[in-house]
This record gives sequence, C-alpha cells and structure tokens, in this order.
Amino acid sequence: MLVSAWLALNFLLASAFAQSTQGDPSEPATAATPSAPASTMYRPSVPRRAQDYYRALWGVDSLTVRSVESGELIRFNYRVVDPVKAEVLNDKKSEPYLFDERARVKLAVPSMEKVGQLRQSSTPEAGKIYWMAFSNKGGLVKRGDQVTVVIGQFRAIGLTVE
Repeated sequence: MLVSAWLALNFLLASAFAQSTQGDPSEPATAATPSAPASTMYRPSVPRRAQDYYRALWGVDSLTVRSVESGELIRFNYRVVDPVKAEVLNDKKSEPYLFDERARVKLAVPSMEKVGQLRQSSTPEAGKIYWMAFSNKGGLVKRGDQVTVVIGQFRAIGLTVE
C-alpha cells in the first residue's frame, strides 16, 4: 500500500516536471526538432531589486511560478542560497497559499491521504531547488496572471505564472 502511494506520487511529480519543462524558451532547439520555430516569447522575471531582497532577507532566489498538469496545479520553485534564512519556507507548521488578485482566489497546497502535502519540507541545503504545488482545480489561475505566494512571514509578491 505504501509502495502504491509512493509510485503515485512519483508519477505525479515526474509528469509535473516533464510538463513544466516542455517548451522552455531558454533551452535551444535540439537537432531532433530542427523545424521547431525560434521562441520569441517574453519570459517574465523577478526584478533585480526583488531578487536581492529575497536573497538577503529569506536566503532564496530563482523564484518561479508555473502552471503544470494542464493547469490543474500551480508549481512554485525556489533555490536556496542561505539554508538558515530559508528554513521558514520549509517549515511544516506554516500553511502556504497562493493568491491571485485577478481571479480573486486563494489556492492551498493539497494534502494526499497517504503521501501528505505536495511540498518539500526537509532541511534546506544551499544550491538545491525546492518546490510546492498548489491545487488549481477549475483552472482559475491562468498563465500570465500576477500572483502572491505566502509561506508564514514570507511573501513573494507579483510573480508571473508561466
């Protein structure tokens, strides 16, 4: 029974990761797809001052929010640069949520019966990328929306959903 729950979680995470990396405009086209058009999409990023703020105060950078699993999940990623400061983001006691002002919706991290919450809550290590997934049932949050991610006292404001 534990093995089936583990397999289900691995399948969910593998498909979420595979879908989130498809069509990444920062990756060049491979030789296997020579007919792929050059991407001209604008890739939104966190402003430099905000990156410096998150790095100095919270010990994280490379904040991204992506719509995955056909829009049913919103995945928030961050890279830890200072594990001591970033402990707040991995605290199991804090309830993370994602707020979209346009859709006027507050998304929570779903909790599966046998697996637990769809988030990483281990002790943070420098250089590692951590994630959490928010349930977007009904697809209310869309690509291009500006969202706020809240985890305890941490607030990442104005992140664009990719």
